[in-house]
Amino acid sequence: MISELLRKGRMFLAAGDPSGAARYLAEAAEQAPTDRTVLTELALAHFRSASLGRAEEVLTRLVELDPSDGYARLLLGRTLSRRSRHAEALPQLKLAAALTRDPDVHAEVARVQARLDGRDRAVTTGPGAPPSP
Repeated sequence: MISELLRKGRMFLAAGDPSGAARYLAEAAEQAPTDRTVLTELALAHFRSASLGRAEEVLTRLVELDPSDGYARLLLGRTLSRRSRHAEALPQLKLAAALTRDPDVHAEVARVQARLDGRDRAVTTGPGAPPSP
């Protein structure tokens, strides 16, 4: 039964319907709450459908199940970043970069770091900021 739900979920994801995929994958996750393949697909479906709170919950569970899962950490970092929680996203992305050694993941780290640096500069140089010495 789980394999059929997983197959349907993947079919909906491939067809560009992540919300439809999430319905099948959530059912599969209920039946197999520690199946990392099912949880990864479910997290991706939530991420793609912008159900970021749900994606974060599933990804946090995945990281708890396997702290060395670079893809789960990458997706968790991207989820946190999309929720404008860049300071929380950065450590996840840095770990993903170290685990995967993927140049695209390193680029994501740089992008989130730039957002944090830009926000810091805006706070220290924007209206109402203390004058520079």
